[in-house]
Formats: sequence, C-alpha cells, structure tokens
Amino acid sequence: MTTTQSYTYILLADGLFPTHPLPLSYLQQADKVVCCDGASQKLLDFGKIPDYIVGDFDSISPQIRDRFQDRLIHNPDQETNDLTKGFHFCLELGATNLTILGATGLREDHTLGNISLLADYAMKLPTVRMMTDFGVFTVISTSVTMKSYPGQQISLFALDPTQRITSDGLKYPLENRSLTNWWQGTLNESLSDSFQIELSHGNLLLFQCY
Repeated sequence: MTTTQSYTYILLADGLFPTHPLPLSYLQQADKVVCCDGASQKLLDFGKIPDYIVGDFDSISPQIRDRFQDRLIHNPDQETNDLTKGFHFCLELGATNLTILGATGLREDHTLGNISLLADYAMKLPTVRMMTDFGVFTVISTSVTMKSYPGQQISLFALDPTQRITSDGLKYPLENRSLTNWWQGTLNESLSDSFQIELSHGNLLLFQCY
C-alpha cells in the first residue's frame, strides 16, 4: 500500500488529547490522520474523521467498529504497543514525515515507553517528532544547528551514556560531556535564535519547549 510522499501524516495515540494551539493546528491541517485504537473517539469528538484506525481494538466501541469498517487495520500482536503498530502502518502508507500527538500525559509508564520508542522510529523515517502540550521531542543523530529563540527551554536526553556531547548557544554549555543520567541534560536554555549540538556517535533525544 503506497501513497504520495508529500502528505502530512499525524499519528494520534490514545493518551492526553492535545489542547495547545500548535499541535492542534497540525492536527487540523493534516492530510492523513492515523489513530491508535481508542484515540479514534477523541478525534471524532474534536470534529475530525480518522483516515485509519490501527490496533488490537480493545478500546473502541461497537459503534466505531461499524461506522469505520472500511478503515480498520486490525493488528492483534501483543509484542508491540498500538503506537508502534500505527507507526509501522504509516510506513506502509509511504510516509516520509510523521508527527505523533497524544503519546504523553496520562499513565507515566506509557509516556516513558512512547518517548523511548521515538529513537527507534527515527532510524526508519527521515522526519519524525512527538508534540505535546508543552513542546516537541525530536531525535538528533548527527551534529546539527537547531532553530530556537532566546530563553527557549531545552532538555537533552542521552540514550547512550558513552556518547560525548558538545553544545554552543546554550546557557549551560556542554564540552565533550557524557550524560550518564537523564536529569543531567534537562532545564537548559537557548541564548539566541539557534544553538548547535555536536555528537560523538549515536542518538540524542531533544526536547524544545514552545
């Protein structure tokens, strides 16, 4: 199954539905919205129709099953969660960019699991991000310059404790530093309209507040 690569894809998880204007604007303008199981009802309550509903269907109503029979993608695999099932379906559709919404904000174990999966997803898509009501998670796999603004709150999460990180343009600079615990790279701050991150190897999880 393929589609045009110019589409803007949203993968909507069944966590806290966004309320911030920025993720809501992405959701409203999306070309394709793939819902994870019970997120389909939240999207309907928002006033938008899901293009596809993916999952094991343990949390959707009989009414949604009947109404959207033609767009149900049943995947009973219990070795992956519904977010990953939805992600792989987006790959099958031919997505080259993906914004994930609703993946945080309710159960903390689900939130941590979903955030950690973002690094895996970034290995398979050139552009993937996870937006919340407070900011956006992206994965850096090379040295980059990121757009920003003075005072923007920045947090860095190393997925590999042997990774060495150097930054420029942050209030608390890193100089060939390893982050061995997730808290060590949190609560930093941008000094201008951009900042730079250099990595020795591996992936780095970046969170930028709005």
